[in-house]
Amino acid sequence: MSFHWKVLLWMAAGALVGLLMQTFLSAPAYSGLDVTGADGGVAVTGVAKGSPAAKAGLAQGQQFEAAVVSRGSEAEERVELRSAIDLADGVVKDRSNGEVLWLVPAGNSAAAAEGNVDPMAGAVALTVTFAPDSPRARAVAPFSFAADIFLALLKMLIVPIVLTSIITGVASVGSMGDLKRLGGKTFAYYMATSVLAIIVGQLLVNIIRPGDGATLGLSPLTAAGASPDASFIEVIKRMIPSNIAASLTDNGAMLSIIFFALIFGFFITRTSEPHQTRVKELFESLFEVVMTMAEGILKLLPYGVFALLVKVVASTGFAPFKALLLYMFTVALALVIHATVTLPVLLRSIGKIRPMDWFRAMSPALMTAFSTSSSSMTLPVTLKTVEERGRVSNRVTSFTLPLGATINMDGTALYECIGVIFLAQYYAAVGDFELTLGAQALVVVLALLASVGAAGIPSAGLVMMLTILSALELPLEGAALLLAVDRPLDMMRTVVNVWSDSCAAAVVARTEGEEGPLAPATA
Repeated sequence: MSFHWKVLLWMAAGALVGLLMQTFLSAPAYSGLDVTGADGGVAVTGVAKGSPAAKAGLAQGQQFEAAVVSRGSEAEERVELRSAIDLADGVVKDRSNGEVLWLVPAGNSAAAAEGNVDPMAGAVALTVTFAPDSPRARAVAPFSFAADIFLALLKMLIVPIVLTSIITGVASVGSMGDLKRLGGKTFAYYMATSVLAIIVGQLLVNIIRPGDGATLGLSPLTAAGASPDASFIEVIKRMIPSNIAASLTDNGAMLSIIFFALIFGFFITRTSEPHQTRVKELFESLFEVVMTMAEGILKLLPYGVFALLVKVVASTGFAPFKALLLYMFTVALALVIHATVTLPVLLRSIGKIRPMDWFRAMSPALMTAFSTSSSSMTLPVTLKTVEERGRVSNRVTSFTLPLGATINMDGTALYECIGVIFLAQYYAAVGDFELTLGAQALVVVLALLASVGAAGIPSAGLVMMLTILSALELPLEGAALLLAVDRPLDMMRTVVNVWSDSCAAAVVARTEGEEGPLAPATA
């Protein structure tokens, strides 16, 4: 059985097991918050350790006057709180697992009536979940543990992949020698198409806004975990590490690590021999080891997806997947637009090639990409297809296609941008995170760099997405949820990656004066 079918089978099994747990095992709603009546509302008297209330940052003595459900939507509901029964039976009991409540501080209504504050100012987001002593909670616990372990393994890969891949890539591009002209054209094309793909994704995710109002069952951010200052000056300051050793121990220091890797790779090419070759080969070897490690960990993907889906479906039902369906639609639509509009325009305008003719010629490579979800594994087929069916010279294909399989990941860049902004929209809707224009600009830059550093292996784009979430100081558990629907998207974005590589070979060949690309077929 091929790997992607194995993943899909375990996805279905995880959803089924989770559904059975939700159907047959009881799980009363739970917030972990004890309150008592107080003047004009309720006062917190206890917060259970590790509960949703504790994760929300609630503490004894705080007072609230109301709970708001479905904030900002047409179904928004406000429940006045005057006793423990109002919260437990009037609000929490009727909520689905994963839903978010907003507790409104006491006195807000009076202050708002005087025009002094927003009526929701200081509201605390509280995620409802099932009671920890319920049969379902005990049944889900081992699957939750397995999902957390798998996510920890993915986190472990972040720093070594980013460091070694970017250093290796920059060192290789910076030492092209006699191929500088060809390399410059190829590199410019790859950067341009990746940026165009990211812009398409960014526009669609901001138009469709799949993260707004989504029920994902993720804990909202507290004020302490809110979005960092994303101003240009602050980004520059965070980018330059004062201690690279300290940055390498922190997944949240991705900007510093990427900056160091870029300048380290550049200065490798400016170092005299034999040191240049020794250091370059050292990092190439480290990169190969890290990629082998990543491939080994990603072999656990079917089981990680199974555990994750059992946890999600048993805890929240299929509510998160309604939001994820809109997210998947956004990614798929962006991929289709980039593959059928952006790249064909470049083929037609620069390469003077009819896009449908080129698509038919490239069909063997595209089908291989869809079935393997790996641009690196597809590379031999891509080389043969572009040379024999596309009639591009070996001089061009031997340089553009291997480089493209390494650094040209249009589909991956687009997917990472949409995935991160989708999660940021969710956290902005349910917590204190602010998705500023500066933060979105940072996502664009990091998506480009992360796509360059992404390995051409299945689901590598998801691993690189963790680097962007870390840079924005967003929880990484959101990426684990996206993992549940990653496989079909991975297959689609790999096709776009390989399609872009093949278009690059044709366009560069034309600019080099070759008449070969599909010349007999289009004569």
